[in-house]
Amino acid sequence: MDLQPSHHLPKTQHFPSLSFSPVIFKNRPTSLAIFSLSLLLSCIIFFTITRPFQPSSLLDIGLFSQILTKHQNSAPKVCDYSYGSWVRDESYPLHKYTEKCPFLDPGFRCQQSGRPDTGYQKWRWQPRACNLPRFNATDFLDRARDGRIVFAGDSIVRNQWESLLCMLAQGVSNQSTIYEEHGSPITKHKGYLSMHFEEYNLTVEYYRVPFLVIIDRPPKDSPKEVRGAIRVDRLHWYSAKWVGADILLFSPGHWWNEDKTLKMGNYFQEGGAVNTTIDVKEAFGKSLITLMSWVLQSLKPEQSYIFFRSYSPVHYRNGTWDEGGHCHTFVSPEMDLTKLESEPLNNLQISEMIKKMEDAQIKAQFINITYLTELRKDGHPSIHREPGTPETAPQDCSHWCLPGVPDTWNELLYAHLLSKQYRTRLKTK
Repeated sequence: MDLQPSHHLPKTQHFPSLSFSPVIFKNRPTSLAIFSLSLLLSCIIFFTITRPFQPSSLLDIGLFSQILTKHQNSAPKVCDYSYGSWVRDESYPLHKYTEKCPFLDPGFRCQQSGRPDTGYQKWRWQPRACNLPRFNATDFLDRARDGRIVFAGDSIVRNQWESLLCMLAQGVSNQSTIYEEHGSPITKHKGYLSMHFEEYNLTVEYYRVPFLVIIDRPPKDSPKEVRGAIRVDRLHWYSAKWVGADILLFSPGHWWNEDKTLKMGNYFQEGGAVNTTIDVKEAFGKSLITLMSWVLQSLKPEQSYIFFRSYSPVHYRNGTWDEGGHCHTFVSPEMDLTKLESEPLNNLQISEMIKKMEDAQIKAQFINITYLTELRKDGHPSIHREPGTPETAPQDCSHWCLPGVPDTWNELLYAHLLSKQYRTRLKTK
């Protein structure tokens, strides 16, 4: 499941010819010493130009080893936080919020909706080769002071957005100074929301754009089966509001499936006409190209940090969401790794796009939460949905209880920002 970067064959190297003129010394010891030194330097020069420079492979003593040691000690360690295991930890999290956090939708408050167990809140993610930095709300807020954080996507990224609001609120002395800039209610609200942290002059924004591109009425003379047009070559108009953000987190993959597109009569439009021959995979790839083009044209590489969060798995068992699928019996993470699904194709497409953005010197990062989330079949609201939900309504095995799994997604976001030494006051004006 691990996504590996594309490997390219090394280019053929052409080495310059080396020629040495004989030098004659009358003093034999001097001649021998100089000859030996010349031979050593020639070997070093030849070794250096015929392979990439690696100080430790030349001379592991003296100056080279001192430079290497100093460099190794000062360079930040790179860790893959995506793979590891869930560890039961009764002390986790150290400074958690509760369901009383005012920024949570009722549908994510599973305890208040009747869920009897709290064990799903006591699992800490442990990466294989390193430790995940503990989330520090005060430090995060200070680093993001006078900045903007944007979340764009569907209701799953809203799940993560609300989690981050509650996590950051733990670092604010007076939570009444956190408010929605336009006076909009945070629950039952579509469109976009912008929460302002007054003490830090920080906004944390959410934009509901499930496809990221525009969903429009079909053009005239479209086939009868076309009820809507997903315009893969036009980014949603909300994108104008994202310009200037310091952190942007996109969640682009969940709605790109046949159930949400073709089976609902939503076909793909490119230019002035709908193309009914394009499948979902190809259309998603075209939408990513549109997003990448917007990033290159609209954002400043020295200012904006761009993150793409991977697919968040669902856990419907014994049926789909609308055919009796359920998850209410699960009270602990999955331990049988043979039951895990393979890497979603959307993740692979996003990863390829990020590689192209990196080649263009754009600070883009793929936060792969799919594996760690696939293990957490116990973290969904299931039957414990918001008050007033009919008993016959489908279970919710796609969203997440809060506090819960999305808190870990935000811990990964924080860890990546630390590794990049993110701080708004350092950005170029």
